[in-house]
Amino acid sequence: MTADDTLLNPVEVRVLGSLIEKDITTPDYYPLTLNALTNACNQTSNRDPVLALGEQTIVRALDSLREKKLALQFNGADSRVPKYAHRLGVEDPDLGRPEISVLCVLMLRGPQTIGEIRGRTGRMHEFPNLEEAQAVLDGLASRSPRPLVSRLPRQTGFKEQRYAHLLSGEVSIVVEEAIPRPEPARLAVLQENERLAKLEADVAALRTEMAELKIQFAEFRKQFE
Repeated sequence: MTADDTLLNPVEVRVLGSLIEKDITTPDYYPLTLNALTNACNQTSNRDPVLALGEQTIVRALDSLREKKLALQFNGADSRVPKYAHRLGVEDPDLGRPEISVLCVLMLRGPQTIGEIRGRTGRMHEFPNLEEAQAVLDGLASRSPRPLVSRLPRQTGFKEQRYAHLLSGEVSIVVEEAIPRPEPARLAVLQENERLAKLEADVAALRTEMAELKIQFAEFRKQFE
């Protein structure tokens, strides 16, 4: 995976990620039939975003992945229907179970913090600590000539930085400018202004109500004059 023509589109990412996940977590049912692969791509758990891909869309993605040497089709005598498998890491000794597990989670669930990555790779590879997960991420990010992972800029509202795969190319993230937190004195003034505005509105409403009562009382008195 060193040329630009191996970049994957979102459907190819979902198909490849699903094949990898099922290869590791349910080996007895792997390789996958088209129906099983479709269910894996569209499942609602452990997927972000949740998709509703049709079989024809998945077949097109499989054909493209096969051209990129990332997938295979099996037509064995013991199977009545074709089955599909991934080839990620087959010819790359630097992509072992830890690396493939990390890539799989990023493919299926989008950008993740290191803590999320460690927690969500558990069924595929158990990282004993964050340091080992970090080492794998660093290795994927420093691969030459093409890194496979990138650390994203810290976004407003997020305490930790997140990581994303680069199988589809560079990740475009809009970084919002942080708005400075108002000083305590400014907050106090704003709260006081809100209280004054509410009091003024209440007084205006009372004055209107009193004026209406005066009119009604005057009309009532006329009835006895």
